[in-house]
Amino acid sequence: MDFLTVIAAPFGRLGMACRDGELVELRFLAAGAALRAPAPGSLEAEVARQLDAYYADPRHVFTVPYRLHGTAYQQRVWARIAAIPCGETRRYLDLSNVLASSPRAVGGACGRNPIPIIIPCHRVVASAGLGGFSQSTGDETLDIKRWLLRHELG
Repeated sequence: MDFLTVIAAPFGRLGMACRDGELVELRFLAAGAALRAPAPGSLEAEVARQLDAYYADPRHVFTVPYRLHGTAYQQRVWARIAAIPCGETRRYLDLSNVLASSPRAVGGACGRNPIPIIIPCHRVVASAGLGGFSQSTGDETLDIKRWLLRHELG
């Protein structure tokens, strides 16, 4: 997807998409992605402002309207992830036990989270290690997960 708004983040770039007055996607982009400022007064500008507030204080509570597009199962997983407090983590196994599912299925839903950071899938980790992040186990995305966890855990 070509994003109309691309903002700087401490770990690279974020592309965002809003539709009908709701945030529908945040995507991690390469650090060199061209910046595209949000229109003044737009929902995108408010999302950017709230992300900046989160970078300044990880306890910031997001209040932007959003819509999550996904299956009923993904919606259940994302609701559980959204309930994980800042500064805490849960294992894929923990969530799978609560959802009567499997850790792999939970991981798949985490990877398809359309608005990471706001739905904090970085707070879900493997039983032994970090696990994946944003449908990847590559260094670039895992570095973002590490940054977010360090930011929140102090």
